[in-house]
Amino acid sequence: MSLIIDGHNDLPMRLREWHGSGVAGLDRERPPLHTDLPRLRAGGVGGQFWSVFVPSDLPEGVAVAHTLEQIDLVYRMVAAYPDDLAVAYTSADVERAMASGRIASLIGVEGGHSLAGSLGVLRSLARLGARYVTLTHNDHTGWADSALPDPVHGGLTAEGIAVVREMQRLGVLVDLSHVSVDTMHAALDVAEAPVIFSHSGVRALTDHPRNVPDDVLERLPDNGGVIQLTFVGYFVSDELNDWQRAADAEWERLGLPAADTTWPRAPRPGEPETAVPVQRVREQASEPAFQGWLAANPKPVATVAQVADHVEHAREVAGIDHVGIGGDFDGTPEVPADLADVSGYPRLFAELAGRGWSEAELERLANRNILRALRDAEEHAEEPMWPR
Repeated sequence: MSLIIDGHNDLPMRLREWHGSGVAGLDRERPPLHTDLPRLRAGGVGGQFWSVFVPSDLPEGVAVAHTLEQIDLVYRMVAAYPDDLAVAYTSADVERAMASGRIASLIGVEGGHSLAGSLGVLRSLARLGARYVTLTHNDHTGWADSALPDPVHGGLTAEGIAVVREMQRLGVLVDLSHVSVDTMHAALDVAEAPVIFSHSGVRALTDHPRNVPDDVLERLPDNGGVIQLTFVGYFVSDELNDWQRAADAEWERLGLPAADTTWPRAPRPGEPETAVPVQRVREQASEPAFQGWLAANPKPVATVAQVADHVEHAREVAGIDHVGIGGDFDGTPEVPADLADVSGYPRLFAELAGRGWSEAELERLANRNILRALRDAEEHAEEPMWPR
C-alpha cells in the first residue's frame, strides 16, 4: 500500500485539552486518542496535516494566541520524536521526509477566525509553516459563511475574496471544508491555484451541510483541487445522519437541557485513559428520560464500505486526480467501527482494491494528488512565506 498523506488530524487539540499540551508518551498506544506513533506506522501514514484548531466562538484575538500555542505544540511534538516525525513546508519536504522513513508533519489552520481579520496574521502564520487555512469552522467569520448557521454574507464578502487571493499569493492552500456551498463557489470563482477540502464527504450520498455537492465537485478538475474524503460517521452514513437528526428532535421534544456534545471527556485524576467513555454527552445514562428512546432506536454504525462509497462517488464526479484522504481522527467520536483509529487506513484501501482500483489509482488517492495540489500552489505563489 502507498504511504498515506492525510489532510486533517486533530491530535494537537486533544493533547492541549486532555494533557496540558504535553507531548510525552506518543511512542506508545494512547487510547482513547485515535493517534499515536505506533498506530500511525501501522496505518501506513507518511504525511499528516496536523490541525491547529481552536474553537470558533473564541474572541478572534484570543483565537490567534491559542492558534500560536497549537503551532508551538506541533513543533514540540516533532522535536520530541525526531526519528519518527519531520516538519514539512513544501511538497519536496514531504517527499524527503517520506523517503527518510519519517512522517512529514504539515500544519493546517482550521478556521478563518484564527486570522482575526488580518492579512498580517495570515502572513505570519504562513511564515510559521501553515500550509492551509480553512476559511471557516462552524461559525461565520466577518467575511465568509460557514456551512452550519443560516448564511449572512451569501458566500464571501469583498474582504473574503481578498483573503483567498492573498492565501494563493503566499502559497497557502484554501481549504473549503466547513464552508457553505455559496462560499465554495465564490472561492472557486476567484481561485487560480488548487483549493482543497481537507476533511469532507459528498452530499449526494449523505445530505449533511458539511458535505460537498456534485456541482462543486464538477469544478475541481478545472481548478486542480482535491477533496480529501473524511471518515466522520455523520458525514458518510445516511443512516447515522438521519438517526442523529431524530435523536436531536426527540431531545428537544422532551425539553432536556442543552448539553456539550464534544467527545469524550478528559480522564479524571487517576483514571486510566482507556476508561473514558467515547460517546456524546447527550447519550449518557445521566439523562434517564432519554433512555427509552435510545433503547427503541439503536444507533447505527458507519462502515468502511460507506467511506469507500464516498471516495468512489467523488472519483466519478471529480475524477481520479482530485480525490484524497482526510480522516479527521481525534476530531470526532463518530468513526466507522472498522476505521477506529489511524491504524485503519489499510482496510479502506483493501476495500477499494476489492472494487477494482489499481495500484496506480490507489497511489493517487493516497498521496500523489495532494502532493500535486501542494506543488501547484507553491509554483503559483508570488511571495512564498514558508520557512527555508
